[in-house]
Amino acid sequence: MLYIITALKPEAQAFVEKQKLQKSRLGDFTFFSNQETRLIVSGLGVKNAMFATQTLINHFDITDEDIYINVGICGADKKYKIGSLIEIGAIEYENKTYLLHQELPAILTCRDEEQNEVKYEIVDMESFGFYEAVIHSPAIKNIFIFKVVSDHFEPEKVTKDGTKLLIFNAIDAINSLIQTKVSL
Repeated sequence: MLYIITALKPEAQAFVEKQKLQKSRLGDFTFFSNQETRLIVSGLGVKNAMFATQTLINHFDITDEDIYINVGICGADKKYKIGSLIEIGAIEYENKTYLLHQELPAILTCRDEEQNEVKYEIVDMESFGFYEAVIHSPAIKNIFIFKVVSDHFEPEKVTKDGTKLLIFNAIDAINSLIQTKVSL
């Protein structure tokens, strides 16, 4: 089973349309699913992402084949083009670095508020909450974070339709990366 955690409904909507997911509720969260995929919309912030991810973990039995991914938009330095898909290797949160995949160079800084200045290479507001929930569940073996660059530290330029399109355009690449890594 593929478990997807997104912060925003427009991020989720891309998967909903592409994979024909059905809407329902899971605890306090909007939830979408079909036979292969379960997706939860956490809302903004580390705590929301942690609670939503933990809700999935608590509600469904975990198998070795399960894949947990956090997918969403991010702000990034101008060396990354808008729409670039970045697979995250580590997360920096509150001045500590948490390794996810040693072979991946991208370090995502997770902050509790939107960033309007270029202080970080890649930044979001939820990744650490996702990480914090999955890392404490040793049964989860396949953990990935994928971010799509939405802006160069200009969050006011990000729109709902733009967000959905960015994620929609990255879905096939995300699925391909997952298949490559899980089949190793």
